[in-house]
Amino acid sequence: MTDLYNLTIHEAHELLTTKKLSSVELTQACLARVKKVEPGVRAMVTLTEETAIQQAREADKRIAEGKVTPLTGIPALIKDNMCTKGIRTTCSSKILETFIPPYNATVVEKLTAAGMVLIGKTNLDEFAMGSSTENSALFTTHNPWDLERVPGGSSGGSAAGVAAGEALYALGSDTGGSVRQPAGFCNVVGLKPTYGRVSRYGLVAFASSLDQIGPFTKDALDCALVMNAISGHDPNDSTSVPEPVPDYTHGLTGDLKGMKIGIPKEYFVKGMQVEVDSAIKAAIKKLKELGAQVDWEVSLPHTPHALAVYYIIAPSEASANLARYDGSKYGYSYKETDNMWEAMEKTRQYGFGAEVKRRIMLGTYALSAGYYDAYYLKAQKVRTLIRREFEAAFEKYDALVTPTSPTVPFKIGEKADDPLQMYLSDVCTLPINIAGVPGISIPAGFANGLPIGMQIIGKPFSEPTLFKISHAYQQVTDWHKKRPPV
Repeated sequence: MTDLYNLTIHEAHELLTTKKLSSVELTQACLARVKKVEPGVRAMVTLTEETAIQQAREADKRIAEGKVTPLTGIPALIKDNMCTKGIRTTCSSKILETFIPPYNATVVEKLTAAGMVLIGKTNLDEFAMGSSTENSALFTTHNPWDLERVPGGSSGGSAAGVAAGEALYALGSDTGGSVRQPAGFCNVVGLKPTYGRVSRYGLVAFASSLDQIGPFTKDALDCALVMNAISGHDPNDSTSVPEPVPDYTHGLTGDLKGMKIGIPKEYFVKGMQVEVDSAIKAAIKKLKELGAQVDWEVSLPHTPHALAVYYIIAPSEASANLARYDGSKYGYSYKETDNMWEAMEKTRQYGFGAEVKRRIMLGTYALSAGYYDAYYLKAQKVRTLIRREFEAAFEKYDALVTPTSPTVPFKIGEKADDPLQMYLSDVCTLPINIAGVPGISIPAGFANGLPIGMQIIGKPFSEPTLFKISHAYQQVTDWHKKRPPV
């Protein structure tokens, strides 16, 4: 039998329901794995061992009573920017280092109701601002495929944790690629759902019009199972869409006959690693062999402007969202003065890291009088053009296929002193958040032992199509079955 921590959700579910395995045994295997690999990987901010064992025992009782869902008794990780009642939520920032939420995020409530076993909270770039997890104020997470390299970001802890077998699945948040890019870097599946498909209530806000919670799993079927549990309308979230939730596991036939797939040329950017280019083109060839019609002549001409649009809109929304961290309500507070303004200034000076301060200043500048029209308003107009280009493309195609990232994982520290080079890491993923459409990254090959991800993009609420293509590809390849050497 395979190591228990390497099981997929659907494999573990079958063993649990046939009583060949208990949730406690599965949880203990994951906790043992955490203790073995965590000193090298460093995916976890908070380990919730006691909670996990208690939830596993409750799950075994539920299974014995026949009250079972596909996620009952399955160990999971939650990115540490989602509120967990009674368990600290830090956003990997010193300003929230001791914050313990009094409530659960909606996604945590839904997974708890489904029988989740929470192994712990995972590391991220501070307030989800970054592409490598090097911006965490606590520590840097390492890629399980090569401990000298980054796992991607900002959800690097969740991606690395699933890849390393610390849990069977995880949740991350995606503002400009923060689920898909680390999924590509760590050889796991990562989905950014349609904006409004999954509730953001209890997700600590970075850029509210871009943020979306999504799952990390080992294969496409597992991803569909997690989406079944976390999707749906939430009255607590004004951006949540009251759209019916399908069963995402339906239609995973392995057959792509009649499906039209477009390849946007703008995503094969100058400077892309040769091995990445070759791997993605080989993967597209496989999709064609599975019956899909492939068109290489697709153009989305406003795509090159997505990076500039993102780095005006996201920092602008961040500057508004992070204004609440003033030392008077929760989190870190500078106490060594009686002057209110000095206390607020020092709270932010000591509480926020360099990248967060950089984005707050960029956003505040873009929103300031005299510059709002020139920057923020113009960015919103270009955003509309990008969205319309996607709408036009999806009138012809069922999905678009691109690389997830132009390179394989880079070395820790390699881009730390060059923010612009770091920002370019998300050049293939940013437009999807700007347009609000869904995108999934799936394993598609290796270059010198390092993972390569393929991104599949769909029209709003077309997650079933993304799962169908991903699942079909995984029926004829085994990239997703490879495990890191850690």
